[in-house]
Amino acid sequence: MKMKSQATMICCLMFFLSTECSHYRSKIHLKAGDKLQSPEGKPKTGRIQEKCHGPCISSSNCSQPCAKDFRGEIGFTCNQKKWQKSTETCTSLSVEKLFKDSTGASRLSVAAASIPLHILDFRAPENIENVAQGIRKNCPLDYACIIDVVKSSETTSGNIAFIVELLKNISTDLSDDVTREKMKSYSEVANHILDTAAISNWAFIPNKNASSDLLQSVNLFARHLHIHNKSENIVNELFIQTKGFHINHNTSEKSLNFSMSTNNTTEDILGMVQIPRQELRKLWPNASRAISIAFPTLGAILREAHLQNVSLPRPVNGLVLSVVLPEKLQEIVLTFEKINKSRNARAQCVGWHSKKRRWDEKACQMISDIKNEVKCRCNYTSTVMSFSILMSPKSMTDKVLDYITCIGLSVSILSLVLCLIIEATVWSRVVVTEISYMRHVCIVNIAVSLLTANVWFIIGSNFNTKAQDHNMCVAVIFFSHFFYLSLFFWMLFKALLIIYGILVIFRRMMKSRMMVIGFAIGYGCPLIIAVTTVAITEPKNGYMRLEACWLNWDNTKALLAFAIPALVIVAVNLIVVLVVAINTQRPSIGSSKSQDVAIIMRISKNVAILTPLLGLTWGFGIATLIEGTSLTFHIIFALLNAFQGFFILLFGTIMDHKIRDALRMRMSSLKGKSRAAENASLSPTNGSKLMNRQG
Repeated sequence: MKMKSQATMICCLMFFLSTECSHYRSKIHLKAGDKLQSPEGKPKTGRIQEKCHGPCISSSNCSQPCAKDFRGEIGFTCNQKKWQKSTETCTSLSVEKLFKDSTGASRLSVAAASIPLHILDFRAPENIENVAQGIRKNCPLDYACIIDVVKSSETTSGNIAFIVELLKNISTDLSDDVTREKMKSYSEVANHILDTAAISNWAFIPNKNASSDLLQSVNLFARHLHIHNKSENIVNELFIQTKGFHINHNTSEKSLNFSMSTNNTTEDILGMVQIPRQELRKLWPNASRAISIAFPTLGAILREAHLQNVSLPRPVNGLVLSVVLPEKLQEIVLTFEKINKSRNARAQCVGWHSKKRRWDEKACQMISDIKNEVKCRCNYTSTVMSFSILMSPKSMTDKVLDYITCIGLSVSILSLVLCLIIEATVWSRVVVTEISYMRHVCIVNIAVSLLTANVWFIIGSNFNTKAQDHNMCVAVIFFSHFFYLSLFFWMLFKALLIIYGILVIFRRMMKSRMMVIGFAIGYGCPLIIAVTTVAITEPKNGYMRLEACWLNWDNTKALLAFAIPALVIVAVNLIVVLVVAINTQRPSIGSSKSQDVAIIMRISKNVAILTPLLGLTWGFGIATLIEGTSLTFHIIFALLNAFQGFFILLFGTIMDHKIRDALRMRMSSLKGKSRAAENASLSPTNGSKLMNRQG
């Protein structure tokens, strides 16, 4: 009888355990993102549809309770006479619920059939006061006992805040020996609140530091991760990936590549972490580890601390990449693919400062920025472990510079056409000597080169750099390069003519020889440079940029074939202007103040005339290349060079008194001819002839 009752008790116990296990399995089969179902089959949203019923007065607040089975409240703020949700603390999670199914009978179901009855303990389970205690008691090896409860919870703002605190506590209390299994479980929990469906709910968490707490907790936990193999893909969740490898001072340059999607529909976004060879040489011979974590959605929720100097939002435009490296390593190279690939999406390399809780521009330096990809060189420290790219807040600046360039080029083209018309009109009257002849030859060729270069620039700026248009884009770059170089070399020849006129007085060169030298310098040298550049770089696919029809910089530095000659010519022409200024000043004994003022005015006039004609305005381009240059320099550079054609017309043509005199004579002769024609038509002889014809 005793044996029978004991068997009956065991059967009842097994039935109870199987029922509990069945109920437990039904819960863990819920997929990530699925909502808990109430007994009636309705989802527990944790939210309440009703808003505040009282009068909506500007800036007033109210609160409403959460839905059934959720603790907390929803806060509303009156904005524009409408109640809008501002905060939410609705949560269905608790420490007790996390370990409810891991205590008691369900925990015994796996081995209950083989455990003697007298060992089974039917007493109430001990209360679990904190997360660390519950994990140590129920799943110390892999932390897996909390995953299913977390993944089956709805991502309300309150639940997100609870999970952030959960991960924070684990990182603080249980990160002494992090294995691959622990990192996987930890990441599964983090992945749940990084889902794209949860992003909008982060905005209603009262603790505005929750997102930065999450990032810091993940980084802290990863610091203690052990890597056993040479290279491992440790975590491969949708919204968090972790990779690592062993390194030492003999390791060649290493890189970690990530490919993740910001949501379930878009294409993957790429990211790469590289450790340069010179950094790896700093390590000791014994092996160290390098770990990197990639987040595709964290950038959308990461909230910066208030900044007084930054008023515009700074959206993240790539993956957030965290790294864990040995202390000796300080510099890394990161490559980010842009999420927003529009033409105006300029990038800024940044590192997340964990103590200041904001993006730090000083942590990184941009190496290159093309249409789809940004490469950054960043400094790794214990407080700056995470990096990304921001959309540059200088979009208004770009628009201003674009407007200046567009208007300036239009005015320049019209001015250059007018300049050529005037030169053609007065040519025979102004080219009376060899020097004046060559001077006007220079003016005409400078105008033609700049006019043609501006036309090619406009074609190139509106050109679509697709693969099928590659050859056309190469042609646009070649002619733009050639004619801009021709502009500079003709300005160089004009400067040499000025020096020739000052230094050589008694002996003059023949006009034909000067013409040969001028065209050899003005068009021969640019042609050699342009042809050599395309011949060397085009076979390597390094002639053109990926985002625009212009000389490449990132791969082959082909742009130097324009920058170096241009800057050298600007420097030479600057010396010529100084020589002219010194030569203009002719001090005399006992000169009066009025004479000194006249000398200063004459020097200023010469400098003003020669500056645009010799291309000295391009010298401001050097200032714009320096990082952090004031916006003023960019605007000055854009104004001076976009309107260079107008300045050539003004200082090279209109302000030349000989050209003005020739124009007056030309206009007078035209008026004289028109008056003579009128007088001839009104003379008596013509009148009588007309009467005779009518008769």
